[in-house]
Amino acid sequence: MDARSDPASTLTPLCGLCLRTRRFYRVSFRNMERKAVKGLLSPVRSAGTRIHAWLPTTVDRRVRVIAWLSLLAQIGIVGTGGAVRLTGSGLGCPTWPRCTADSFVNTPEMGIHGVIEFGNRLLTFVLAIIAILAFLYVLRLRRDRPELFRLTLVIGAGIPAQAVLGGITVHTGLNPYVVGAHFVVSIVLIVLSTVLVYRVYFGPSSRVPMVPAWFANTAIVAAMFVAITIVVGILTTGSGPHAGDAGTPRNGLDPSVLQHFHSYPGYVTLGLTLVLLVGSARLRLGLTQRLVGALLAVELVQIGVGVAQARAGLPEILVGIHMVLACVLVAAMTAVVLSLSQTLSPVVEHSPTEHERSRL
Repeated sequence: MDARSDPASTLTPLCGLCLRTRRFYRVSFRNMERKAVKGLLSPVRSAGTRIHAWLPTTVDRRVRVIAWLSLLAQIGIVGTGGAVRLTGSGLGCPTWPRCTADSFVNTPEMGIHGVIEFGNRLLTFVLAIIAILAFLYVLRLRRDRPELFRLTLVIGAGIPAQAVLGGITVHTGLNPYVVGAHFVVSIVLIVLSTVLVYRVYFGPSSRVPMVPAWFANTAIVAAMFVAITIVVGILTTGSGPHAGDAGTPRNGLDPSVLQHFHSYPGYVTLGLTLVLLVGSARLRLGLTQRLVGALLAVELVQIGVGVAQARAGLPEILVGIHMVLACVLVAAMTAVVLSLSQTLSPVVEHSPTEHERSRL
């Protein structure tokens, strides 16, 4: 048979041409697709590069400011949480995570209690933003200053955990023990935020106390009594008139008795602080002496407010101030304990050299 009349011989080159054409267009399409994706990702990568270059490579002013903002925000949300409790607005938003069954925000029908409760919830997002910025600001420091990286990571993780605990508080109808646990977590976050502030100024501390054993032990015992004062204060509030509105459950304890047990460890803390002040002056512990002086000032104000509120019948404003001062007291006590093993001078801000930049 003539090859020209054979259909197979005619189709073979055509099939080959089709396959080559198909392969050509497939490769071309893939190249076009890659170029398109690269073009779309190019601005993102460029922005990421600029952000990475902008992040601090040393402990500079930005790191210190964000550390202070973290501490102040943690104390601030305790203050707004106290306002929620003192005004009986704990169930101003009766559900969680929504404020109502149909809305994430408060409605006009909920009145001032809804505004107060929802405002407190909004501060959680402020804390989250600050925590994210703090984490980003120390991201390029994670090799030289790993303790800052770990602190920002734990503080950031504590914020959603605290939010969930707040939701449990709502769903349990403001159970006083759950509310107390909510406050304890806030105190822990304040301690961690204080450590962050301290570390960005003074760097890592020695693991071994640089003061006499008796002085270090006195400071540790004082810190323990601060913790006892806080816990008994939580129980006292949960048993008294400021645990919430008339429908909020109390813990069933006697508030008149707890008021005394709340004050006793506070006075012990005051006595131990005086010992620390005299001891730090005699040992010439400049930094520790200044911090102990600040701690003593907070304690005196706190005791004055505590006595005034007891004699005035527990007015809400004084109770709220007393609660915020408790957070400041914890921060001051934490700083004193950290200074016991501090051997370094404050960290001096400097710009990286060309060699240091090439390593980043």
